[in-house]
Amino acid sequence: MSRADSTPVVGTDPGADDGLLLPRPPGVLRRFWSRHPRLADVLIAGAALLLSLPSALFRSGFPTQPTAAETALASVLVIAACVALVFRRRWPLLVFALCVLPSVVLAPSLVPATQILPAFALYAVAVYRSARAAWSCFGIACAALTLATAIAAIRVPSELSLVATTLVSGVVVMLIGGLLGTNVGNRRRYLEALIDRSRQLLVERDQQAQLAAAAERTRIAREMHDIVSHNLTVVVALAEGATATADPERARTATEQIAATARGALTEMRAMLGVLREPEATPGALLPLESASFADAVEAAQRAGFPVVLHTEGSLDGLPADIRLATFRVVQESLTNAMRHAPRATLIDVQVVVDEAAVDVVVVNNGVPSVLAAISPGVRGGYGIPGLRERAAHVGGSFTAGPGDDGRWLVRARIPLPTAPREERRE
Repeated sequence: MSRADSTPVVGTDPGADDGLLLPRPPGVLRRFWSRHPRLADVLIAGAALLLSLPSALFRSGFPTQPTAAETALASVLVIAACVALVFRRRWPLLVFALCVLPSVVLAPSLVPATQILPAFALYAVAVYRSARAAWSCFGIACAALTLATAIAAIRVPSELSLVATTLVSGVVVMLIGGLLGTNVGNRRRYLEALIDRSRQLLVERDQQAQLAAAAERTRIAREMHDIVSHNLTVVVALAEGATATADPERARTATEQIAATARGALTEMRAMLGVLREPEATPGALLPLESASFADAVEAAQRAGFPVVLHTEGSLDGLPADIRLATFRVVQESLTNAMRHAPRATLIDVQVVVDEAAVDVVVVNNGVPSVLAAISPGVRGGYGIPGLRERAAHVGGSFTAGPGDDGRWLVRARIPLPTAPREERRE
């Protein structure tokens, strides 16, 4: 469907269609009436007047003929009811009451002239209010007409057959109007519900897109933080060591390690940006898992002069990529924090245990100052620990970081593994 064949919602502001392109109403006449509702109301009121007023002025078939005053009253009520039909969209219930009134209060010989008016009004109630309101009005109107007919038959028993016929014909005409209005009204409300649902889905789609974009930005920022923070921390430590030493050979070794660390960081950055440029990239790990090596992270910290010890049990091979990367990032960021905030640590112990149920990561260092250990984690700000907590939660795990009972700083993460056997996960 092209844009030329579409139009905003019929009867609404074209600028308020919320981006929906809806088919145009079929038929030239229907599109014309949808654009000019007031003209349609005036023409309907005029048609009702032409069908009702002449019948009130001409001689009827009833033996008892209306007086001049009754005829004048009928003309006024008919004209008033027809004028009210112009406002049937805004006040359908009030208009219906005004249209039923002539059939109730006028003489039996004048009632046939007013029978078409309640049908038009009941149609409007069904379309612009509800089907339940329309049938409630129909029942009330039938009761009122029946009561008026019974009173007229009691007054003039000879005209019983005529007033009964008038009652039946009035009820039938009003029933036709109610059925037509119910059909049109239900279709109208169904289309409005579909359009409202389409608007809601459009809003939800935009919200989901915004949430997805925000989540993607957070994920990229987390990866950038892990890469840049860790490698720059190692570079700073090596540069400080090269500056402090008076041995040219040790300084040269430190600068070579700085270059190697920087090249590794650039490689990780290129790999991550390359994945981001792929239009069909899955929302998995942003980095190739070949670069996610515990030994490399520990060796980099050791080259910077930190006493890091690595203990591993089990293997990460065959585990999902997101779990392997999350485990590596926990170790990497924990070492980065230790190098930043525990420069006097005499031991940084890294333990990675893989069993059939979960991956447990524990990183402990004993170089945290007592003042820093008394501060609750997360109060100082920063994105490292919150990022690790989010990463662990993303793979269904838990993460804690804070001072231990013996004054050491303890980082612990537990990531549950899928229930499938290890052989199936390797496949």
